Amino acid sequence: MSASKRFTQLVWRAFQRQQGHDHNAFGHLVVVDAKPGRCMAEMTVEPKQINRLGGLHGGLIASLVDTMGSLALASKGMYMTGVSTDMNQTFVRGAKLGEKIRIESEVVNMGKTLAFTRTELHSAETGKLLAFGSHTKYIADALKSPKNVKLSDDGEQVVEGEEPQE
Repeated sequence: MSASKRFTQLVWRAFQRQQGHDHNAFGHLVVVDAKPGRCMAEMTVEPKQINRLGGLHGGLIASLVDTMGSLALASKGMYMTGVSTDMNQTFVRGAKLGEKIRIESEVVNMGKTLAFTRTELHSAETGKLLAFGSHTKYIADALKSPKNVKLSDDGEQVVEGEEPQE
């Protein structure tokens, strides 16, 4: 397993250990791949995640754009991933109860103060686009975390720092 994927999964487990919103809303989300600046995860829509029309709730989609943007930053070696300053979501088509969805997020740009991410949700079965969104994060303080690591360009190895222990 690549260092980028291992590190991203470690950060996702840290999110879950808080027993907060991410854990309660979609704790069953699985990070299936990560490369520097990119993260892919999958989950199946559960009853607690649907709206009264039977589709995946828009608020949950917003939460996925938020969290997956953070995990895209984690895939670059950031243990602390900053705080949100802006988010936008566009809902294209609904996902139904029991449907497996694939969520892909990428870091569009990352500077010394802000990072910009883009996320897409697709039906895992049909590949059809369900929703997409963007996320801006303030990262200046997060870049100073001693738990951050530097990864090789291909994400296969940690080249600076040590992966935090759980």
